[in-house]
Amino acid sequence: MRRENTRAEPAGSEQMKNLSPSLEDYLEEIYRLSISAGTIRVTDIALKLNVSLPSVNKAIRKLKEQAYVAHERYGEITVTEQGIQLGRYLVERNRLLQEFLTIIEANCDVAKEAEAMEHYLSDTTIMAIEKLIVFLRKHQQCYKAFLKEAPAKE
Repeated sequence: MRRENTRAEPAGSEQMKNLSPSLEDYLEEIYRLSISAGTIRVTDIALKLNVSLPSVNKAIRKLKEQAYVAHERYGEITVTEQGIQLGRYLVERNRLLQEFLTIIEANCDVAKEAEAMEHYLSDTTIMAIEKLIVFLRKHQQCYKAFLKEAPAKE
């Protein structure tokens, strides 16, 4: 995604391909917690994602193996520089998709729909969606015409 130089590119697309959608969700949430809470523990992640402690530990172990997080048993979880870069990308990708769904007035649970979409769209598709959002912001007349043409919400 390119946003007029306001966001970082993902920390190595090749490495991101090694993350399952589930691990992406864990890293995205760990990154969010690192910003808001500062201190991150396994229980925090389990509560936030509504998953078991063993599931979190397994995910943390995999993220640690790929150098996205640092964690010592029973200790705090910290996000590495590589994890920060990818976490920032994952959060931005989610935000962009939520914005897209809002702009097109999708009649859905925007957060859940964006979550479903984010793991299955290519980077080029994400960039195209971003271009469309930028275009519609700059060309309000086109956006208004789109809204008139769109079928009425159910």
